[in-house]
Amino acid sequence: MGRRQALRAGLGGVAAAVLSGCAEDTGPVQRLHLATGPRGGPYNAFGRALARAVAGSGHRLEIAAVSTAASVDNLRRLNDGSVELALAMADASEDAVQGRAPFLRKAAVTALARVYVNYTHLVVPADGPVRSVKELAGRQVAAGAAGSGVQVVAGRLLRAAGLLDGRSPIRERRLGLADSVDGLRAGTVDALFWSGGVPTPALSALAAELPLRFLPLDGYVSALRKRHGPVYTTVTLPAGAYGLREPVGTIGVGNYLLARADVPDRAVLELLQVVFDQWRVLLREVTAGARLEPRFAISTGQVPLHPGAKAYYRSVYG
Repeated sequence: MGRRQALRAGLGGVAAAVLSGCAEDTGPVQRLHLATGPRGGPYNAFGRALARAVAGSGHRLEIAAVSTAASVDNLRRLNDGSVELALAMADASEDAVQGRAPFLRKAAVTALARVYVNYTHLVVPADGPVRSVKELAGRQVAAGAAGSGVQVVAGRLLRAAGLLDGRSPIRERRLGLADSVDGLRAGTVDALFWSGGVPTPALSALAAELPLRFLPLDGYVSALRKRHGPVYTTVTLPAGAYGLREPVGTIGVGNYLLARADVPDRAVLELLQVVFDQWRVLLREVTAGARLEPRFAISTGQVPLHPGAKAYYRSVYG
């Protein structure tokens, strides 16, 4: 039975009960901590926007956005119970629920929604010699902060390109976006990886002062899917973004809004009501042109949906 069929099967009573409870709830405010990402980054912006939207929704729910190192860090915090909600990239999320490295055991993680797609950016100076991934050999590369989802996808791409096999190694630098941008501007790194929405403001600002080249990465999607599964897709950086004259094919990775399984169903349903009511506001600072629809949002791969999320989607599908 597919996920959509499962949503339609046997959940009518749950949805009705939760929806009825939401309408009549006069209990205490439910406070949930949401692990986001570093200040100034898209996860943090999304989390703060979601906290504001929930505060103005009239629901007896409060979201506290927590600054973190992003995906891997967030999944660890979710599993150890220090937060109840988290944002994380799909590849890291599936590693967590399967207990694959860098996670030591299977994490108790459930999905609420796939909220938008990250575009992998591999950026070098336009006037430099690097025109392909292979030409990064022996160079300084900002490959994402420790504990970030960027680190995961960058490492997998570099391994697929044969640059982590010891024969022609690169010199990886564990830097977040702000430090990566500073390094590329100053010439202390030769390339930077970033995984985020389009356009990412920090890269738009850099492109306005330094001509940039965005390396095509779509040729590696097949190898990544073969090794790591369908969390990776082919997407396109559009012409016009960052001053690009032509579109550039790259790697797409979904972003999930996640929860611990013990978060009450009612809280999850109320939260998703806000997410789908306010998605334009939530995504405005994260990625241009994206839409959030229930049929897209339930595509969370190997990460199971929270029971409250199933109830919400059942209420939407009818």
